[in-house]
Amino acid sequence: MEHSLRIALYQPDIAGNTGTILRTAACLGLAVDIIEPAGFDLSDRNLRRAGMDYLELAALARHVDFATFNAWREAQNRRLILLTTRAAEPYTQFEFRPDDVILFGRESAGVPDALHDRADARLIIPMVAGRSLNLAVSAAMVAGEALRQMG
Repeated sequence: MEHSLRIALYQPDIAGNTGTILRTAACLGLAVDIIEPAGFDLSDRNLRRAGMDYLELAALARHVDFATFNAWREAQNRRLILLTTRAAEPYTQFEFRPDDVILFGRESAGVPDALHDRADARLIIPMVAGRSLNLAVSAAMVAGEALRQMG
Protein backbone atom coordinates (compact mmCIF):
# COMPACT_ATOMS: atom_id res chain seq x y z
CA MET A 1 0.00 0.00 0.00
CA GLU A 2 2.21 2.85 -1.23
CA HIS A 3 0.87 6.35 -1.86
CA SER A 4 2.53 9.30 -3.51
CA LEU A 5 1.13 11.60 -0.80
CA ARG A 6 3.97 13.09 1.26
CA ILE A 7 4.39 14.72 4.67
CA ALA A 8 6.97 17.52 4.89
CA LEU A 9 8.43 18.81 8.14
CA TYR A 10 9.90 22.31 8.14
CA GLN A 11 12.92 22.48 10.46
CA PRO A 12 11.46 20.14 13.08
CA ASP A 13 12.50 20.83 16.69
CA ILE A 14 11.69 17.59 18.51
CA ALA A 15 13.30 14.27 17.60
CA GLY A 16 10.54 12.22 19.21
CA ASN A 17 7.84 13.86 17.10
CA THR A 18 9.83 13.34 13.91
CA GLY A 19 10.45 9.68 14.81
CA THR A 20 6.75 9.13 15.47
CA ILE A 21 5.83 10.77 12.15
CA LEU A 22 8.37 8.59 10.32
CA ARG A 23 6.91 5.49 11.95
CA THR A 24 3.35 6.55 11.09
CA ALA A 25 4.35 7.29 7.49
CA ALA A 26 6.08 3.92 7.14
CA CYS A 27 2.94 2.16 8.38
CA LEU A 28 0.70 4.12 5.99
CA GLY A 29 3.01 3.90 2.95
CA LEU A 30 3.78 7.63 2.89
CA ALA A 31 7.06 9.43 2.29
CA VAL A 32 8.45 12.13 4.57
CA ASP A 33 10.49 15.16 3.58
CA ILE A 34 12.60 16.88 6.22
CA ILE A 35 13.51 20.46 5.41
CA GLU A 36 16.69 21.25 7.31
CA PRO A 37 18.15 22.42 9.50
CA ALA A 38 16.46 20.30 12.14
CA GLY A 39 16.70 21.25 15.78
CA PHE A 40 18.41 17.92 16.53
CA ASP A 41 20.86 15.49 14.98
CA LEU A 42 18.93 13.19 12.64
CA SER A 43 20.79 10.26 14.21
CA ASP A 44 19.42 11.31 17.64
CA ARG A 45 18.57 8.38 19.93
CA ASN A 46 15.14 9.95 20.66
CA LEU A 47 14.35 9.84 16.94
CA ARG A 48 15.39 6.19 16.83
CA ARG A 49 13.43 5.31 19.98
CA ALA A 50 10.22 6.96 18.69
CA GLY A 51 10.61 5.42 15.23
CA MET A 52 11.73 2.07 16.66
CA ASP A 53 12.49 -0.44 13.94
CA TYR A 54 10.34 1.41 11.41
CA LEU A 55 12.98 4.02 10.53
CA GLU A 56 14.64 1.64 8.10
CA LEU A 57 11.27 1.20 6.37
CA ALA A 58 10.50 4.92 6.17
CA ALA A 59 10.78 6.68 2.82
CA LEU A 60 12.73 9.74 3.95
CA ALA A 61 14.12 12.58 1.85
CA ARG A 62 16.25 15.32 3.37
CA HIS A 63 16.46 18.80 1.85
CA VAL A 64 19.20 21.23 2.93
CA ASP A 65 16.77 24.17 2.95
CA PHE A 66 13.33 25.28 1.81
CA ALA A 67 14.58 26.56 -1.56
CA THR A 68 15.97 23.12 -2.43
CA PHE A 69 12.79 21.40 -1.24
CA ASN A 70 10.57 23.83 -3.15
CA ALA A 71 12.56 23.43 -6.38
CA TRP A 72 12.15 19.64 -6.08
CA ARG A 73 8.41 20.00 -5.33
CA GLU A 74 7.79 22.34 -8.27
CA ALA A 75 9.73 20.05 -10.63
CA GLN A 76 7.46 17.21 -9.45
CA ASN A 77 4.37 19.42 -10.01
CA ARG A 78 3.10 18.79 -6.48
CA ARG A 79 0.79 21.06 -4.52
CA LEU A 80 2.04 22.39 -1.21
CA ILE A 81 -0.61 22.14 1.50
CA LEU A 82 0.33 24.04 4.68
CA LEU A 83 -1.23 23.25 8.04
CA THR A 84 -1.31 26.42 10.13
CA THR A 85 -3.23 28.01 12.97
CA ARG A 86 -3.50 31.10 10.75
CA ALA A 87 -5.77 29.38 8.20
CA ALA A 88 -9.56 29.47 7.97
CA GLU A 89 -10.32 26.31 5.96
CA PRO A 90 -10.63 23.12 8.04
CA TYR A 91 -8.57 20.21 6.73
CA THR A 92 -11.71 18.04 6.67
CA GLN A 93 -13.33 20.30 4.07
CA PHE A 94 -10.36 20.30 1.69
CA GLU A 95 -10.09 17.95 -1.28
CA PHE A 96 -6.70 16.26 -1.11
CA ARG A 97 -4.94 14.77 -4.14
CA PRO A 98 -2.46 11.87 -4.23
CA ASP A 99 0.44 14.10 -5.29
CA ASP A 100 0.01 16.63 -2.44
CA VAL A 101 2.80 17.47 -0.02
CA ILE A 102 1.35 18.27 3.40
CA LEU A 103 3.67 20.71 5.19
CA PHE A 104 3.93 21.11 8.96
CA GLY A 105 5.99 23.85 10.59
CA ARG A 106 8.37 23.85 13.52
CA GLU A 107 6.87 22.92 16.86
CA SER A 108 8.22 26.17 18.33
CA ALA A 109 7.47 28.66 15.56
CA GLY A 110 5.53 27.23 12.61
CA VAL A 111 6.81 28.49 9.25
CA PRO A 112 7.97 31.96 8.18
CA ASP A 113 5.47 34.29 6.49
CA ALA A 114 7.18 33.83 3.12
CA LEU A 115 6.32 30.12 3.17
CA HIS A 116 2.66 30.90 3.78
CA ASP A 117 2.69 32.75 0.47
CA ARG A 118 4.23 29.75 -1.35
CA ALA A 119 1.51 27.32 -0.23
CA ASP A 120 -1.20 26.29 -2.67
CA ALA A 121 -3.60 25.89 0.26
CA ARG A 122 -3.54 26.74 3.95
CA LEU A 123 -5.57 24.52 6.29
CA ILE A 124 -6.34 24.40 9.98
CA ILE A 125 -7.23 21.68 12.45
CA PRO A 126 -10.14 23.22 14.36
CA MET A 127 -9.67 22.93 18.12
CA VAL A 128 -10.63 24.56 21.40
CA ALA A 129 -9.11 28.04 21.74
CA GLY A 130 -5.90 28.15 23.71
CA ARG A 131 -5.08 24.49 23.09
CA SER A 132 -2.66 22.80 20.73
CA LEU A 133 -2.06 19.29 19.49
CA ASN A 134 1.23 17.46 19.35
CA LEU A 135 2.81 17.68 15.88
CA ALA A 136 2.83 13.91 15.39
CA VAL A 137 -0.87 13.69 16.29
CA SER A 138 -1.66 16.53 13.87
CA ALA A 139 0.26 14.87 11.04
CA ALA A 140 -1.52 11.56 11.66
CA MET A 141 -4.95 13.21 11.69
CA VAL A 142 -4.43 15.07 8.42
CA ALA A 143 -2.73 12.16 6.66
CA GLY A 144 -5.57 9.89 7.76
CA GLU A 145 -8.17 12.25 6.30
CA ALA A 146 -6.26 12.60 3.04
CA LEU A 147 -5.95 8.82 2.70
CA ARG A 148 -9.64 8.33 3.60
CA GLN A 149 -10.62 10.68 0.80
CA MET A 150 -8.47 8.79 -1.69
CA GLY A 151 -9.95 5.44 -0.69
